[in-house]
Amino acid sequence: MSELISVALFLASVVIYAWKAGRNTWWFAATLTVLGIFVVLNITLYASDYFTGDGINDAVLYTLTNSLTGAGVSKYILPGAGLSLALIGVFFALGWVLRRRRHHPHHIGYSLLALVLALASVDASPAFHQITELVKSQSRDGDPDFADWYKEPSKRIANPKLNLVYIYGESLERTYFNEQAFPDLAPELGALKKESIDYSHTEQLPGTDYTIAGMVASQCGIPLFAPFEGNASASVSSFFPQNICLGDILKNSGYENYFMQGANLRFAGKDVFLKSHGFDHLYGAEELKTTVADPTYRNDWGFYDDTVLDETWKKFEELSRSGKRFSLFALTVDTHHPDGFISRTCKRKSYQYDGKPNQSFSAVSCSQEHIAALIEKIKASPWFKNTVIVVSSDHLAMNNTAWKYLNKQDRSDLFFVLRGDKPQQDVSGVKRNTMDNGATVLDIMGGDNFIGLGRSSLSGQSLSEVFLNMKEKVLGWKPDIVRLWKFPKEMKDFTIDGEKNTIAFSGTHFRLPLLLRVSDKRVEPLPESEYSAPLRFQLADFAPRDNFVWIDRCYKMAQLWAPELALSTDWCVSQGQLGGEQKVLHVDNAQWKGKTAFKETVIDTDRYKHNVDLLKVVDNDIRYKADSFIFNVAGAPEEVQQFSGISRPESWGRWSNAQLGKEVKIEYKEPLPEKFDLVITAKAWGPNANRPIPVRVGNKEQTLTLSNEVSTTTLHFDNPSRSKTLVIVPPEPQSTNEGNILGHSPRQLGIGMVDIKVVKSEG
Repeated sequence: MSELISVALFLASVVIYAWKAGRNTWWFAATLTVLGIFVVLNITLYASDYFTGDGINDAVLYTLTNSLTGAGVSKYILPGAGLSLALIGVFFALGWVLRRRRHHPHHIGYSLLALVLALASVDASPAFHQITELVKSQSRDGDPDFADWYKEPSKRIANPKLNLVYIYGESLERTYFNEQAFPDLAPELGALKKESIDYSHTEQLPGTDYTIAGMVASQCGIPLFAPFEGNASASVSSFFPQNICLGDILKNSGYENYFMQGANLRFAGKDVFLKSHGFDHLYGAEELKTTVADPTYRNDWGFYDDTVLDETWKKFEELSRSGKRFSLFALTVDTHHPDGFISRTCKRKSYQYDGKPNQSFSAVSCSQEHIAALIEKIKASPWFKNTVIVVSSDHLAMNNTAWKYLNKQDRSDLFFVLRGDKPQQDVSGVKRNTMDNGATVLDIMGGDNFIGLGRSSLSGQSLSEVFLNMKEKVLGWKPDIVRLWKFPKEMKDFTIDGEKNTIAFSGTHFRLPLLLRVSDKRVEPLPESEYSAPLRFQLADFAPRDNFVWIDRCYKMAQLWAPELALSTDWCVSQGQLGGEQKVLHVDNAQWKGKTAFKETVIDTDRYKHNVDLLKVVDNDIRYKADSFIFNVAGAPEEVQQFSGISRPESWGRWSNAQLGKEVKIEYKEPLPEKFDLVITAKAWGPNANRPIPVRVGNKEQTLTLSNEVSTTTLHFDNPSRSKTLVIVPPEPQSTNEGNILGHSPRQLGIGMVDIKVVKSEG
């Protein structure tokens, strides 16, 4: 109903302004802006609902403010492009309609009415309500009984005996196993489920409804509600740092914890969560590509389930033979929405529903084959008698091509347990939720029967049974759960760990580099990630009086306030205000301690503009004082006019990149000497090694030969034409992800340059 009201108000605003308001630039701009906000809000709601089926919720907030590295986006490119074009078209159409009667005299009454109606349409829209509710839910007091129900387990198991294999089936909900609704969809895994302790009534709660949230719920017994502090959760280097989770208990009890998946570990911060809670051995798309038989056999997200589960079996066999106590977690991906992926080794590549093939159902049928095959191998091994196997959903299926059929059923998450030590067949209809999964596993392993808000379904009572509406109760506890992050509200003293590349203050650790906006009541961390702007561009958006602390490589801030550090790749700390005073301190030991010191100074608008202009200078336009071209810092010496064909700085230097230019070209401001030595410290990539590499100055050419290791070569040039340009031509650039930023397309590498120096000779 509210959606219809908001649309009616929107249309009324358009009609009244277009036909009655007349000509006025200010009123036109204001009305178009508010109407545009309405359009953007509703498109955001539509796009969010496409993924979640539940509009703009915590899953959307968390995913957009965390790492998107490794996301399988190809299936969303076309819908995304369509939405963008639609948005542009709507704005043009709105502007055209609103200006239809621009030659009529302006009428302030109708203009005001149109603007009020536009504001009312925004206020009445479901999207606005969902966003405001998300913001409000972070700052409420929470329910006073949270501490009564949140329980911390013992940090170790007294007498551990069993190994654990825990398989998360991506979107693999229990509904798929309904034989009446979906006959013969999952026969192999369904048969194994019948041999297990099978929990038939596992509900999904708010904050547990996407992969990383489902993992947190099942291991820590809490929903994933992250602090709404910019994109702070992307920069934090620990994840619910005070919580005791299943992985922590297993590690403290002598287990080696392994996690294996086909997608990139950095997506949504899974790597940070797992490393924070007991997992020392992580395998994802990057780690597996050097061990799998066919690194090119991949889907949009990473390696197919057959590949990942084969690697899981190998790891199970290796660890079992070694006699080590271990837990081995695996996460599938082939059933990911919108329609999944079909691996090449499954027996049934198609499943028909309503008389036609359905890709999502087909992906489920295929993936469950591989999960069942892994379990059968473990069961047939001599080590099964000491093993507990758990199969669970990470969350209910999202808006996939089977969505409308699933919604006709009574939906619940999958959770069943196969015990090698005590085989048992049972279907338990006890009311429970996914937060109970970890506590149930811990109970089986010999530990406590509770973790956080989770309770063991063997010997405890789920809070889903205690409270009539557990979903409302969880939302009431949301502020209490957010506070478990111990997210800092102030910053006074801080410590920089130069070895771990982290900064710690107020009990929380963040990864470097990092920019922080600091006020009396709030600290806003702004990380630099593969999808965010460089920190200096983010700092350029600060207001003149905003207090900042910026921790980065020295050369990145040296051009502004510390030219003596222009060639340093150490960490530096800069703090102050862009319109006031700034200072830069060099981090000169492994554990460097600092204090914030913001002075009340008069704001200088000219100084502010100068700082903003310098911050916005692109890397290739930065210039420093040096007698050679040093490649592990941004920019070039003052003597260089421009350069091309060279990639970004890395800790050792820079690669040539044929995507940016087929040759390395360095153009100097003044002509090069008539006679000079060119001293090149460099290395070659792949087949460029031990090949003649042409080096040209004007019409003179020498050849350079490099190995795969860094070496220094001196070439003598006569330059009678006084050319200004040096050209190096790598013979065979290779497309590779070596040293690449995760999520970026491969570069075409040829030679790696450390230093180039021009030395004038007299002879």
